Amino acid sequence: MAAAAERTDELVREYLLFRGFTAALKQLDAEIKADREKGFRVDKIVDQLQHYLDRRLFSRLEDVYRPTVNKLKTSLFRYYLVHTVQSGRNDKAQEFFLKQASELQNQAEWKDWFVLPFLPAPDSNPTFATYFSRQWADTFIVSLHNFLSVLFQLPVILNFEAECHRSSLIQEENESLRHKLFALQAESSRMKKEELEVEEAVVHHKLPAYVANMDRLGDSELAKGKEGAVTCKDGKSHFSGLAAGESSSLQQRQKRLQEHGKERRELLSKGTFQGQSAEKKTDISTPETEPCSELQADQAETSAKMPTSGTEAVGVRQEQPFIVLSQEEYGEHHSSIMYCRVDCSGRRVASLDVDGVIKVWTFNPIMQTKASSISKSPLLSLEWATKRDRLLLLGSGVGTVRLYDTEAKKNLCEISIDEDMPRILSLACSPSGASFVCSAAAQSPISHMDFSAVSSGGKSMNQVPGKLLLWDTKTMKQQLQFSLEPEPIAINCTAFNHNGNLLVTGAADGIVRLFDMQQHECAMSWKAHEGEVYSVEFSYDENTVYSIGEDGKFIQWNIHKSGLKVSEYGLPSEATGPFVLSGYSGYKQVQFPRGRLFAFDSEGNYMLTCSATGGVIFKLNGEDKVLESCLSLGGHRAPVVTVDWSTAMDCGTCLTASMDGKIKLTTLLAQKS
Repeated sequence: MAAAAERTDELVREYLLFRGFTAALKQLDAEIKADREKGFRVDKIVDQLQHYLDRRLFSRLEDVYRPTVNKLKTSLFRYYLVHTVQSGRNDKAQEFFLKQASELQNQAEWKDWFVLPFLPAPDSNPTFATYFSRQWADTFIVSLHNFLSVLFQLPVILNFEAECHRSSLIQEENESLRHKLFALQAESSRMKKEELEVEEAVVHHKLPAYVANMDRLGDSELAKGKEGAVTCKDGKSHFSGLAAGESSSLQQRQKRLQEHGKERRELLSKGTFQGQSAEKKTDISTPETEPCSELQADQAETSAKMPTSGTEAVGVRQEQPFIVLSQEEYGEHHSSIMYCRVDCSGRRVASLDVDGVIKVWTFNPIMQTKASSISKSPLLSLEWATKRDRLLLLGSGVGTVRLYDTEAKKNLCEISIDEDMPRILSLACSPSGASFVCSAAAQSPISHMDFSAVSSGGKSMNQVPGKLLLWDTKTMKQQLQFSLEPEPIAINCTAFNHNGNLLVTGAADGIVRLFDMQQHECAMSWKAHEGEVYSVEFSYDENTVYSIGEDGKFIQWNIHKSGLKVSEYGLPSEATGPFVLSGYSGYKQVQFPRGRLFAFDSEGNYMLTCSATGGVIFKLNGEDKVLESCLSLGGHRAPVVTVDWSTAMDCGTCLTASMDGKIKLTTLLAQKS
């Protein structure tokens, strides 16, 4: 940090010298000199040392060690006072007593010390002679050193064992609550299934399974079974009594469902797990009469909408792999969201809407906007810098890329890419942070920003020339331009692998290209989709890549054999775009995909996608080639247009952003199998 401050001072000094602001330069040098002198003030060093010891070490000690700490604190003050007197700085001793008067005047051990600065020879005074001896000073330093060494080396003194015991108790209680919650979910699902069977039997007059073979019973047993039945006059039906009995059984089951739902909500009202904040209450609690029915209905509806491609089906997974801990809404945007990305640390989110409004916000412990900016020119792309995660790369529609400092809340620099290709469609920063790729394209006949008066079935018409460029992040200078075969085309999406050696891109011509970033050349390419490629990502093991295209297909490709398709799934238009929001008088707002359309969990087994009412999580079964619907996050009233899934924190954080400017942040807890 000190080196960075010195470097900044040098830059400011060079700037003032370059502009000829000599007076300001002299004032800066004087201020820096005064600041350095303050840094060597003994009293300031003592204050900082005391503050550090109190806040970081002594405040965590058990009460039995408090007397020792107080004695060392008193000795430290006396050591400082003796040093000031021996150095001839009695004024510093007087200043010390003025600052500490309110604290020390009521302490008996300090009542004789207030005269110290005014004594002509305090080292010969019987009261203070001991403290001026070299033996006392050495003894104090050794005692302080030994005490601090014990603090650092033996964490048991810092009540470590008690903290471990408390943590283990909380963990045991969490596990107990988890098992109870799972048991209640299983019981609710079983009772719900029974309820549906009974309703079907009552409505359609169908016999339940346990009376399916009633015609095989003997006359005596059949007579017993007919005691509860009422014979109709027409002789066609004898199951009125049975239906009445089933209705009574249905009422009892509904009552039991209500009781289970109430007990389940009581468990969830505790925050599901001890240690979670009271604000983050789980969203899987449901209305009293139908526990879990809303979530199950969303899943069933999503599953019904998902088509199949060939032999590959989309199923509904009964056991939920995630528990929804909380769902919060960020509502600072007032127009459709284009991008919504979490930074590498998982602490901050950057979101961009179609009006050019950029918001940088945090969600832990509370949701709070940290920076906000409005761009005069239209913005088309956004990307976090990887190493200096306080920086944002912003691509515009006028051929420029800006580097925005989210903490200083200002643009650090702005570079021009190409006047002939003003649309910056995609930005991707390498994991090393040394460089970033930039996709520039010419103007499109129908702009991706034109949302009005575009039919819901129209094509994007983005078949225009484009460039893919590599830029140095530090110098902000172009390093090279990649070759795009068979012809220069607009690149819609880009993604690096974990070490930045590979780059995958999806283009408007439907071709996926894989670039070797060490040789800076295209290693392979293949026709992936009919129409544009909207979104690409590497798989967890990086042996394959996934792509979503304009044709509504979600395809997995082998990167070791060009064009080898591993699996293919059909997705509805609400997951791939263009996204349509209907309004009054037949008005339709249409938005073509710009941000990420899918994201994976930490192990690459589950995928988050867009839908009309919220994010949907699917399980990827590589062997069975089945896309299973696991969980519908919901919460949106407008189509979700981009998603992100951060696993940097202990609990996974899912972001879903919609066309009404709302962003839902859902915190998930993975259930251990």
